[in-house]
Amino acid sequence: MTLKLFTPLKIGKMEIKNRVMRSATWDAMADSIGIVTERSAALYHELNSGGIGLIITGFAYVSYPLGQAGIGQYGIYSDNMIPGWQPIIKEAHKNGSKIAMQIVHGGIAAANFTGKELSFCAVSEIPKLAARPHHAMTDAEIEQIIADFVAAGVRVREAGFDAVQLHGAHGYLFSQFASPLFNHRTDKWGGSPENRRRFSLEVINRMRQALGPDYPILIKFGVQDDKEGGMALSEGLETCRQMVKAGLNSIEVSAGIGSAIARLREGEVSKIVFRERSAAVKKAVNVPVAVVNGVRNITVAEDILESGDADIISMSRPFIREPHLLLRWQQGDDSAAKCISCGKCMPIAVKNESLECGEEKRLREEARK
Repeated sequence: MTLKLFTPLKIGKMEIKNRVMRSATWDAMADSIGIVTERSAALYHELNSGGIGLIITGFAYVSYPLGQAGIGQYGIYSDNMIPGWQPIIKEAHKNGSKIAMQIVHGGIAAANFTGKELSFCAVSEIPKLAARPHHAMTDAEIEQIIADFVAAGVRVREAGFDAVQLHGAHGYLFSQFASPLFNHRTDKWGGSPENRRRFSLEVINRMRQALGPDYPILIKFGVQDDKEGGMALSEGLETCRQMVKAGLNSIEVSAGIGSAIARLREGEVSKIVFRERSAAVKKAVNVPVAVVNGVRNITVAEDILESGDADIISMSRPFIREPHLLLRWQQGDDSAAKCISCGKCMPIAVKNESLECGEEKRLREEARK
């Protein structure tokens, strides 16, 4: 019997060959202005040959210089970024995978790599972050960032990507607009839940107009904040409904403001942090829903799909240690992923080294002794 995990799925008019998504992962491999490098190509070569249905790239910033969030982050703010991705996209297609680019603006969570004094774009002034130079954006600045997202979406399509994914989670600009913890505005961009979701809806509406009715627009969305005074799940679910009405084709359920994303620690290899939230989103919308964070074995993945709690299994760290994990499962070796959720892969990226599994690196170093 064919497992549901290995059956195709349509996202809008895009069909993926199985129900597995490689969740967008920052790899710190871009050059100083955000262009793909040889290290990037090597990473995606492994992913492209791993049998994954839909690969999402590491997040790419849409505005320079205020939108960048991390060292070695990809950019999509200029047409110069397009050519480097095209061989990677062609290789993914040759192997039967679809590939999408995730795009983002850091907002007040952005970083400054220019060496110049910059005032970061904030939804509102945040007294607790007074030491971090920032200003509440004007209406004109907000409109410019929306335009930057739309222009980036057009570049993603022109590069040959199969879809674009908005980064609406993890405390970046979409989360900052949506959350009452960051959004204290009293104009049309803040205050009521309707106004706080306006930014997300405007980006999706205008991107849909620019890309036409058929090009898939996805989002990684923090459907709930995990901090007192933050966005409640009920509000996040209504935002999901409104985003789908605006033209969204799929939602990957993740964290908003707070610490939920960090709850999966070493040893907690059976805990699916966002499963209940994913199930709630599934009941609220009629587009495919992905759940991320915690799937480490095929039995759990299949149970999530069969129960209707999600349509897609999204994974990141397991593919860092085993880029061909899915092929292993498909070929009959259904032992759990080797990933132990230690989180050591991210500090390696912070050091601007090639993204790799920290446990594998430790084992190699021990073998050399």
